Amino acid sequence: MSLLRVENIAKSYGIRALFSGVSFDIDRENKIGLIGANGAGKTTLMNCIMDREEYDSGKVKIDTADRIGYVEQQAVFTGSTLHEELLTAFADLLELADRKKSLEEAAAQSGSQKKTDDIMHEYAKVSEEFERLGGYEYENKIRRIAFGLGFGEIDFLKSPQDFSGGQKTRICLAKALLREPDFLFLDEPTNHLDVGMIEWLEEFLRNYKGGILMISHDRFFLDRVTTSIIELIDQKIDIYDGNYTKAMRVRTDRRAALESAFVKQQDHIKKTEEYIRKYKAGIKSKQARGREKQLKRLERIILPPDPAGFNYFLFNPPMECAQKVLEIEELSFSFGASVICENLTMTVRKGDGIALVGPNGAGKTTLLKLIVGELEAGSGRIKIGSRVKIGYFSQHHEELNGQNTVLAEITYNYGIADEQARNYLGAFLFSGDNVYKIVAELSGGEKSRLALLKLMMDGANFIILDEPTNHLDIPAREAVENALMTFPGTFLVISHDRYFLDKVTNCTYEMENGKLNQYDGNYSYYRQKKLLENPPEKEKQLPVKKEHQHVIKEKSLPAKNKKTVIFNEDRKEQLMKKCEAEIAMLEAELKLLEHDMNDPSFQQDPQKSEEIAKTYAGKQEEIDKKYEEWDKLMQ
Repeated sequence: MSLLRVENIAKSYGIRALFSGVSFDIDRENKIGLIGANGAGKTTLMNCIMDREEYDSGKVKIDTADRIGYVEQQAVFTGSTLHEELLTAFADLLELADRKKSLEEAAAQSGSQKKTDDIMHEYAKVSEEFERLGGYEYENKIRRIAFGLGFGEIDFLKSPQDFSGGQKTRICLAKALLREPDFLFLDEPTNHLDVGMIEWLEEFLRNYKGGILMISHDRFFLDRVTTSIIELIDQKIDIYDGNYTKAMRVRTDRRAALESAFVKQQDHIKKTEEYIRKYKAGIKSKQARGREKQLKRLERIILPPDPAGFNYFLFNPPMECAQKVLEIEELSFSFGASVICENLTMTVRKGDGIALVGPNGAGKTTLLKLIVGELEAGSGRIKIGSRVKIGYFSQHHEELNGQNTVLAEITYNYGIADEQARNYLGAFLFSGDNVYKIVAELSGGEKSRLALLKLMMDGANFIILDEPTNHLDIPAREAVENALMTFPGTFLVISHDRYFLDKVTNCTYEMENGKLNQYDGNYSYYRQKKLLENPPEKEKQLPVKKEHQHVIKEKSLPAKNKKTVIFNEDRKEQLMKKCEAEIAMLEAELKLLEHDMNDPSFQQDPQKSEEIAKTYAGKQEEIDKKYEEWDKLMQ
């Protein structure tokens, strides 16, 4: 069984230690989620395991025959078209195909039977290796993976550089999946993917026959796919069996037990030290010295840093407003000739937490901009309730002043003292010297946290959020969740983070094909309803290339042969591969005959020309029969 073993890996940058003593195994049954705060060293650890980056000490053991596939966040494309880029995953197969072609040409030009026999012997070995590596099915595999990730036939002709960020992520994913490696490593694979693509990926990875190590902040994704969780924290790793939710439950229980043991040990240490002080110079000095030695040998319990979390605090309560916060009636909007939405109706009531979901490009952000007045509707009505104050969280954070420090951004805008501002900032994970960072130099996640804090301090009673968890690690997402759960107003949010939506929302609107559908529950409730409305279809058989389609009419078969034959799927696949290999060999032989038929020396000899023509016709008949056999297997 394939096994990848990591033994005591350590890595430092100068005096800063990222991690040390990291040990774990990955086998073909493992689907491991690697989690930790941004900057903890997750990607560096993954690079060390793949030998893409040097590590200071330790070992990584893997069988030389095993392959690792890697999906990175940023990649350089070399193909001029998507099809060419995907073909780069099969560079070794393409080399074998070129070798086969060269051998065919060499055999055709051979001047002796012995040399031809040697060439054909080599050709047979190359063909066998080509077949073993999947040489007769890689084009079909390219289409299956590409279609599953949302690409169409027309996309194969486009340059990889012309695709969007999400599509480029999918190209990287497709390249890694094509060779079905023994171990698959993924670094934030759900970035830029819409929910439909993420769900396809979840199902694919759940059924993947190989070991998986994935870095992800998508907790719903981790829950659906992983069999264990590794958390990189405080330069060490903690390993948990089960998915993310189970791991966090165990982590909480472990910490509670450790805190209890810590309190008991501290009480023991305190009492022992009092005993030593009291009797060190007295009649019990011998016992006191004995206890002092024991105390020095005592292995002290050290509590790890408390995971960054939300410090609960009460916002200034927003002003009261009407029960109906927002009403949308018969709303329509178009960009030129493109209809974005048509006859939309929506009602948002006081206290609601509403999720707006739908595929990328459905018009969700456009709807938010219509509500806040950044765009004007073509027809229909948007009515904001009495005394409703809207706060808008956009993806670009135009409301932040890049010249300010984080602390000044709060004290200057809200006229509060530094200490109070630090309390607010601490709730959104800005602590210590982080409050003196310049806003323009903040990461995307830090800007998101600061913008959300300002939004909640503005006194809005209806906040509208467009992807508030983008760029956030798990602790920061938890901070945003807890902030929204304690927010006493109303909110409408677009997010691809399904775990987040499950925790904070109580109503879901789906936007698709320019329409809105309402579901009175969180994301999981919405998905259950969708599955009841549209049960998943079984995966359809991929179409056969037109030139390989041979229709067999039932009436042409003798009645005695009209039987129902039930094949085991694995056996059927073996027979089809064998048949395809035989077809490939026959077609190669046919090409050699075509070369001979076009040779002037053969054409001048009528007897040889007739023999080759008969052999050619017989070979063509064999190929047709093999295609018929292949078609029967398909049916």
